[in-house]
Amino acid sequence: MSLPFGDVTQIHDLTVTELAAAIRTGETSSAEITEHYLNRIDRLNEQVGAFYTVTHELAREQAANADKAVLASRKNGGELPPLTGVPIPIKDLNMVAGVRLTFGSVILADNVADQDDYMVQHLRSAGIVITGKTATPEFGLPCYTETKIGPPARTPWDLTRSAGGSSGGAAAAVASGLAPAAQGSDGGGSIRIPASVCGLFGIKPTRGRISEGPIMPDLTGLSIDGPLARTVADAALLLDAMTGNHPGDMYTLPPLPGGESFLGYADREPGRLRIARSLTTLIDGADVHPDCVAAYEEATRLLVSLGHEVEEVDLPFPKEAVPSFLALWYAMATLAPIAPEQESELLPLTQYLRAKGMEVSAAELLFHQAILQGSVRPAITATNAYDAILTPTLALPPRPVGWFDEVPPPENFVRQTQFTPWTALYNLSGQPAVSVPLHWTDEGLPIGIMLAGRMGAEGTLISLSAQLEAAKPWKDKHPPIW
Repeated sequence: MSLPFGDVTQIHDLTVTELAAAIRTGETSSAEITEHYLNRIDRLNEQVGAFYTVTHELAREQAANADKAVLASRKNGGELPPLTGVPIPIKDLNMVAGVRLTFGSVILADNVADQDDYMVQHLRSAGIVITGKTATPEFGLPCYTETKIGPPARTPWDLTRSAGGSSGGAAAAVASGLAPAAQGSDGGGSIRIPASVCGLFGIKPTRGRISEGPIMPDLTGLSIDGPLARTVADAALLLDAMTGNHPGDMYTLPPLPGGESFLGYADREPGRLRIARSLTTLIDGADVHPDCVAAYEEATRLLVSLGHEVEEVDLPFPKEAVPSFLALWYAMATLAPIAPEQESELLPLTQYLRAKGMEVSAAELLFHQAILQGSVRPAITATNAYDAILTPTLALPPRPVGWFDEVPPPENFVRQTQFTPWTALYNLSGQPAVSVPLHWTDEGLPIGIMLAGRMGAEGTLISLSAQLEAAKPWKDKHPPIW
């Protein structure tokens, strides 16, 4: 079949919304699109380290079923789900029934999920084709994706540099044209970090927007699933599909009002907004690189030119809360049920983080959780005075592969905190946040800026990001591997 977008257009040039429309109208088929992406994965994955598992048979079966659904809809006039036939990979921290689930660890190399996560069920209901499981660091703990399961996840803008983490494989896949968009998750910046270093748009939703069930506990409320995409509209469309709560969820949000969608916000002007900006960090030694400052200043000028009010502020998160957040993070590292005799098979950083977590008593954990909640309450009150908060996404440009692991685990972890001094703030508060790809360095490396919003106000961030995208488009910027 020929595509309706010109002779030079390849399937992977098209956005999610364009692919969904082409499938729906019969201008191309899900089978053709899926085969195109599977072929690209088979040819290029070793270079970028995007996938741990490629589900060829499942994807082809789902694509064939999608094409049958399209034919039946044309014949009978029935409604099609919004993502019918569009290939979307799933991060290897999430369950897909009958598919390998490694959590990035060789200890679980042969583990197979027996059910879907609720979020995966939502995406299946939206009609996606699952092409595989994307690379993630061991148990999703660090901000880079280098494991024993597969090759390192690399940003295609410079294959000597990391794609970030923990959704590093998802970002590498989308930025390399191995997927039109991808699902990720974010417990301390794990969507926004790889979005920044791979030149993508990524959304960390508000706490409670998407169910973490049925297996993963949501005790701390730090982690949530979300989309990575090349356009704001594509990310909004995926967010619509992923959203929803289930019985037993500890954190919930009411759905959007009837007739509204996050995709609709991508077509809505944001109006004149009051935006705070800050370069201050809570992390000792987190010096902000000139390229990240340049991206931040460029974003400020663009926001002002679009009519927004931008004010300098000090972020209202207390530095004294950092040790409590770290204690919580260490404790989360102990959640994986690893037998004592298997501990030595874990990566050195994982062993270090789990050992630190084992030192945290239950009483101390509750105490730290109380400190963090007490810190967040006044911070949310203060930030509610603004429609959005602007910072760089990261303090440094993309890091070389191996840069974190070249030092012992304690220093490795310090490097990670200095690389990502802002992202975890909004996992702590639960506020929504996005990384927007507005800047590239003279060396051609992407640098994201971050916008955070009020609780439940993803729509405002989506409208504002779409306005920035229209003013300074990035969709057709591609790395050499494209």
